[in-house]
Amino acid sequence: MTGVPAAAAGGASGARRPAAGAASGKVPGSAVGRTAARSAEGGTSGTGHPAGGSGAVVGEGSDGAGVDAQGEDKGARGGKLTAAAVNQASVWNIANLLTMLRLVLVPAFVALMLADGGYDPAWRALAWAAFAIAMITDIFDGHLARTYNLVTDFGKIADPIADKAIMGAALICLSALGDLPWWVTGVILGRELGITLLRFVVIRYGVIPASRGGKLKTLTQGVAVGMYVLALTGWLATLRWWVMAAAVVLTVVTGLDYVKQAIVLRRQGIAERKAALGEKEA
Repeated sequence: MTGVPAAAAGGASGARRPAAGAASGKVPGSAVGRTAARSAEGGTSGTGHPAGGSGAVVGEGSDGAGVDAQGEDKGARGGKLTAAAVNQASVWNIANLLTMLRLVLVPAFVALMLADGGYDPAWRALAWAAFAIAMITDIFDGHLARTYNLVTDFGKIADPIADKAIMGAALICLSALGDLPWWVTGVILGRELGITLLRFVVIRYGVIPASRGGKLKTLTQGVAVGMYVLALTGWLATLRWWVMAAAVVLTVVTGLDYVKQAIVLRRQGIAERKAALGEKEA
């Protein structure tokens, strides 16, 4: 234990060699000085990283990790900017364009429906065409948005507005012209507006998925209103009355079912929150 092994003369233990030699008396002072000088020169030569041992590995690894971290940070920022640009551009996708078309068709439908006093069969046929296009685009814009990942904040807001606007305009025009009782218009529009408000109330607890009854209600309403828009006579006029009656029944039944589901969802949400608070306090 009085000397220093030859294998320990270099590398990472070079800094410890003078101390060991001095303690044993085997290394002259000049040798200690030269050894320390060579170690210092080797540690600062080249690129500024330590020349030998684990010091070089740690230094280079740290610098590399820093560069990688900076690169990843820049890449993440670049990805976020790209995603933001894509989302901004996607507002003008095909699904949203169809929704915009449906909004534009609302005033066009009203103008055609009330043209020439509102009883001309030709104008009523054109109004029916506008209403049919609006209802068809309602089916396709939602399908395209879900299938091709074109869902945007604009679409989430504009789509239900367009749906309620075209249906509300048709019902109000029909009742104003005396073709449809006002109570029917009140029941359908009251249900739609009430359920829309209820969605905002329970959205904090979850989302109620669309049911088959709701989809059948929408289809029946569209068919019934479309038949009333046309100037039908005879047995077709009788048939449209029964279709509208079915639409009213489905409107009320599905509305009550939605209210029931909303109450259950709210109770479950409140119970889960109380349980979570109890666990935190415990």
